Formats: sequence, C-alpha cells, structure tokens
Amino acid sequence: MNLSQAITAADMAGAVKRLFELASCKTAILNRRWNHAEGAPVFTAGGRYTARAWTQWTHGFQYGNALLCYDVTGDAEMLRLGRQGTKRVMPEHLTHRGVHDHGFNTLSTYGQLRRLARSGKFTASDCELEQYELAIKVSGAVQAMRWTRLADGGGFIHSFNGPHSLFIDTLRTLRVLVMAHDLGHVLLDEQDQRVDLLQRALTHARTTSQCNIYYGQGRDYYDTPDQRGRTAHEALFNPVSRQFRAPASQQGYSPFSTWTRGLAWAMLGFAELVEFVRYYGDKTSAKNDMKEWETMLLASGRAVCDFYLQQAAAEDGICYWDTGAPLLHKLGEWQSRAAEPHNDFEPVDSSASAIAAQGLIRLGAALGLQGDEYVRAGLLIAQRLFDEPYLSSELRHEGILLHSVYHRPNGWDYVPGGSKIPCGQSSMWGDYHALELGLLIWAMGKGGNYHFYD
Repeated sequence: MNLSQAITAADMAGAVKRLFELASCKTAILNRRWNHAEGAPVFTAGGRYTARAWTQWTHGFQYGNALLCYDVTGDAEMLRLGRQGTKRVMPEHLTHRGVHDHGFNTLSTYGQLRRLARSGKFTASDCELEQYELAIKVSGAVQAMRWTRLADGGGFIHSFNGPHSLFIDTLRTLRVLVMAHDLGHVLLDEQDQRVDLLQRALTHARTTSQCNIYYGQGRDYYDTPDQRGRTAHEALFNPVSRQFRAPASQQGYSPFSTWTRGLAWAMLGFAELVEFVRYYGDKTSAKNDMKEWETMLLASGRAVCDFYLQQAAAEDGICYWDTGAPLLHKLGEWQSRAAEPHNDFEPVDSSASAIAAQGLIRLGAALGLQGDEYVRAGLLIAQRLFDEPYLSSELRHEGILLHSVYHRPNGWDYVPGGSKIPCGQSSMWGDYHALELGLLIWAMGKGGNYHFYD
C-alpha cells in the first residue's frame, strides 16, 4: 500500500458528511420497503437488498445503521427507526444459543442506544436504559455459553459449525462479553459456577492468536517470515483430545491462504480489545495481568495489520477477497496499482477494507507515535471507500458501500450482466462498518473518539 500521502481525520469532514447524508436516505428507503417477515436484509442483488435465512445477524446492522446515522446527522427519523427496530426485532437474538454473532447484533443496537443515551444524544428513561443494559448482560452470558474447553485449560467460543470449530470472526463479537462484564455481570454455569466474562473473552482471544494467526515461525510449511500475520478463517480441534488439529476455511479459498474479511475481523477485534484492556486496567488492581493480556493482543494485532498492508492490500489500500484467490495472478502486479473492482478474474471486498481501516486506526492510536503509519493507512483507505466507485451515490441502489463480497466459494454473490465476477453490490455488514468507520473519523476530527464502551 502507498502511504506517502499525508492526511488527517479533519481533512475528511466533507467526505464523512456526504457518506452519512446518503446513508440516511438509503436507510430510510430500505426500512420503508423491507418486510420483516422476509427475515434480515443481507446483501444486494441488482441493487436491491435480499435475505438469506441463516444470516439473521445482519438485523443488528440494519437498525444499527440508523443509529449511527442519527449520531452524526441528528436526524430524528433515524433514531426512531433504530429504537423501533431494536424493540420489535432484536429481543429474540438475545437468547439465540445457536450462533457466535451476539456482539454484532446486540452492541450494534442495544449497545449503540445505551451509548447515545448516556452521552446525552437523546433522553431515555431509567427503565429504558436498564433494558439496554439487561439486554447486553443476557447476550454476553448466552454468547459465553458456547464454550469448548481445551486440554491446556484454555478454550474458545465455538462457531455454528459445532464445538470443534473456532472462527476468526468471533474476535469482534467478544465485545458483548466485555461489555456485560463491565456492567457487573457474570455467567452462572452448572453447580452455580461463576464464569468471569472478561477472562473468557480474553482466553478466546489467546486461543485465536495461537491457532488462527501465523507469525512466520514455521508452524507449517507456509509459515515463513514474509507471511507473518497470515490468518486462517477456521481452526479445527479434536473433540476427544481437545487439541488443535488443522486450519480450515468456510469463506476463504483455502486453509493456507488468507480470507481478507477474516483478516480484517482479527485486525479490528485485537485492536478493540487492546483499547478495553487499557481502559479496564485503570479500574482494577490486577494491572499486571492486564498488561500481559495487552502484550499478547498488541503482538497479534500488529502481525495481522502488517500482513494486510504488506500482503493483502492493493496500492490504494483496498483488498481482494482472498490473498490466494486462484485467478489473482492473472491481474499481474496487482499490489502496485489501485484495486480494480470491475476486472475479469477476482472480486475485491470493500467490506473487508472498511473493517480493516478501523482496525488500523484503532491499533495505530493505541501505539501512539509508533502507530502513525497505521492511522494514516486507515484514513487513506477510508478516503478511497468514501468516494466513487465504492460509495453508492445513486438512491435507486439500496446499498451504501459497493463492491462487497458475501460468500465467494458458495457462489452466493450477484454477478451483473456483462461481468465475469461479483461487483457493484453491497452487504449489511459492509454498510454498517463503513458508517462505523465514518463515525470514528468524524469523532477524531472533532478531537474525540468513539468506543463500544463508555
């Protein structure tokens, strides 16, 4: 990625304003059209949002988009949509035992409402605020119940594939355990065993760091120094011996290449946990323990962020969907020029780029002066995403961020007429994370910040 351009958050004020103006219009249009009986809007086909039954976790982004828009624009209709949608649709997600997606659903809705109310952005009664906090507590505990214990005493929150499966995605959903803990909640397990939700979240992060991330130390034939930060989407464990067995991939090309959205989840997940551990370390006497956790999280975060910049990103910071995509070589020296969403061989994934940009900014800010390059990289990626051809400026297209990829191996993405690859479409997680990135930059431009916790 080319990092030669100087840029600040304040420089992007106009682009962020335009992003949220467009997003507010599109969010209102979609919510007027969408029939809740169809499920959750997931991705667009021909510019129109469609559903897919098992991807209900995008409900949180549907209503979270409205709340993010309200935060920046002050549009009361966006607040109404977010509050109403959360109240009507989100309760069933709080006790959904079958998914690892609680952090996405709950903190994008109940968490955003709590943050907005506590910051004085709207008036919520004590009862309403207690409901938001109870939702976070319940969701964090239910998510923590999906626990696979390992032979070494560690463990992880298993994916919907079963107790043998650890997904990289879950790193960013750990936020709900962290928030539930911060609200004073614990999980009561069998025999009234009290489970510390922060320790469970950090233990999951450590297992992910050890099993899904490679550090150029020869764990396998491809774990070479120049591939430090390579990320496997899934880690598989023997359910009997409770030992790690092999990498795998559900949405990437192979276990030995890097699915870039999984990489991005790791970048942002590690960075946000660093932020919280630093914040929480100021509140607890166990500061030495927090420092050890922070060291691990920083090392993992730096590895995956470095890999993105050195191996996954094109010259403008946008990534293709997988670093080992089989036809990527036909694009020639693709890293030396801007990404090409309308090529004939492999699609880019703008949603991965938006998630990665936030991770870069947050990790860079945590590192202080040593992180300036990460922050600049994140801002440059955002600058690219918040303009055509990635920003969806036509109101007839329901998406906000174009050129997002859903599930390339399964062939679920829409391929427009005249194209050989998926392009020009949006996803709910791409739209949400573009807006969350915009909110972060908007807050930075005003000398502040935006966190999932207070």
